[in-house]
Amino acid sequence: MTKHIFVTGGVASGLGKGITGSSLGRLLKARGLRVTMQKFDPYINVDPGTMNPFEHGEVFVTDDGGETDLDLGHYERFIDEPLTKDSNATTGSIYQAVLAAERHGDYLGKTVQVIPHITDEIKRRIRRLATADTDVVITEVGGTAGDIEILPFLEAIRQMRLDAGRGNVCYVHVTLVPFIGPSGEQKTKPTQHSVTELRSRGIQPDAVVLRSEEPIDTALREKISRLCDVELSGVVNAPDASNLYEIPLILHEEGLDRYVCEILGLSNLEPDLQSWSSLVDRIEGSTSKVRIGIIGKYVSLPDAYMSVVEALRHGGYQHAADIEIEWIQAEDVEGLLAGGRLGHLDGMIIPGGFGERGIEGKIAAAHYARENEIPCLGICLGLQVMVTEFCRNELGLVGANSREFDPTTAHPVVDLMDSQRDVTDMGGTMRLGLYPARLLEGTKAAAMYGEALIYERHRHRYEVNNDYRAPMEEQGLRCSGLSPDGRLVEFIELETHPFWVGTQAHPEFKSRPDRPAPLFQGLVEAALSRAEGRNPKLLESSAESVD
Repeated sequence: MTKHIFVTGGVASGLGKGITGSSLGRLLKARGLRVTMQKFDPYINVDPGTMNPFEHGEVFVTDDGGETDLDLGHYERFIDEPLTKDSNATTGSIYQAVLAAERHGDYLGKTVQVIPHITDEIKRRIRRLATADTDVVITEVGGTAGDIEILPFLEAIRQMRLDAGRGNVCYVHVTLVPFIGPSGEQKTKPTQHSVTELRSRGIQPDAVVLRSEEPIDTALREKISRLCDVELSGVVNAPDASNLYEIPLILHEEGLDRYVCEILGLSNLEPDLQSWSSLVDRIEGSTSKVRIGIIGKYVSLPDAYMSVVEALRHGGYQHAADIEIEWIQAEDVEGLLAGGRLGHLDGMIIPGGFGERGIEGKIAAAHYARENEIPCLGICLGLQVMVTEFCRNELGLVGANSREFDPTTAHPVVDLMDSQRDVTDMGGTMRLGLYPARLLEGTKAAAMYGEALIYERHRHRYEVNNDYRAPMEEQGLRCSGLSPDGRLVEFIELETHPFWVGTQAHPEFKSRPDRPAPLFQGLVEAALSRAEGRNPKLLESSAESVD
């Protein structure tokens, strides 16, 4: 029977429930178990697809086109399993399903209530992942104990122990042990209150993961064990780590996976962590450094580019390079260029986004990278601004633009496809999820991927206008990847540039720490070549002028 692990949080948000669950998933998978993961979000939006990135960070896209919480990116990167839209559910989607069933008459005229109808729908979402080929389902409940929004979720997971059987459910609670400077002490009271709140909802945690700045001593563990009624071996410390990928090793050293396996009656074979340990050693053994600028619209909230940052770091691990990221607000680019302030970069990324704000700055950055041979990777919108820049400055098409930003442009080099024009629901025009692309032989893209037919995830609406493909290619901007039917441009690259490459896809979503996305690995390699050819003293002085 499929086992269930429920990860809840207390005291404060952002403690790392997602990383804790992901790390535990990695450890269980290393024991030979088949693991999948799920996230419940308490907000009323149906999904994060229409949310401002400043509200909730990036939207992570699954193979089947699900627009999901960014924590699913952590899940995939750690357990290395592709998830689906079923791995993310919100309060909004759950109520939407219940109300639709009520309108359809499925409840036979009964009064629809939070208990049992909402909680039953939540449990249905949990059981949906408990398939015959899954040994363990790890479910993270967003928010913190005490939040009014998560009460139906807590009630549902409380009932799951009765439904699935006591030996098939394990509750893991992540809390904070803060350090109080004036007293010089680590305090357990927030953890005690958080567990008390959870117990008031009928859930006794089996394990408590204590987040702290510094390691916690045995006396504090014993105190928490007694006051929270959790076995001492289930009181686990997860102090701050130098990098995310070290956390599975820390939790294993603390014995969390061993303890959870005992609770659930799972095989207690030692996990094979050799490859993961080698990855961590490689991360800590970086021998070089490159500076990559991210030209974004949401740079004040780095979580808006979580997968881009992680994919960039993955590319760095492959080359034993430490990635120094410089966040550059797209609206400020033109001013920075006027002051000669981007020449110190070893490479840049122009990531995706929606809306007109900052577009001219992204176009200016693409132009600067092209003219000055700075390695540049354009992702989704990044490809579109690269096409726009090239058409303006190399083809002489004054005012060339995407019709998304200038509906009256005389040169809509990026536009909706004919089949999209009559669709009134803009959500219906999106390309979401996994799509194939055929790469042209002899191109940089083909060399990086090492195969002709590849699959990447997408999240966009506008496409390169085919009317301009021939003129662009005549001037050296090669359409190096197309949809299998040849209708859609998926990749572009400049033949005469060290690395000026764009893709309509979001390759960052499939990147793994031990298997980096090819385009990010290629960007880092090109950036390293640029860095190695520079004068180190000049690089240091440039950095000082920017800092």
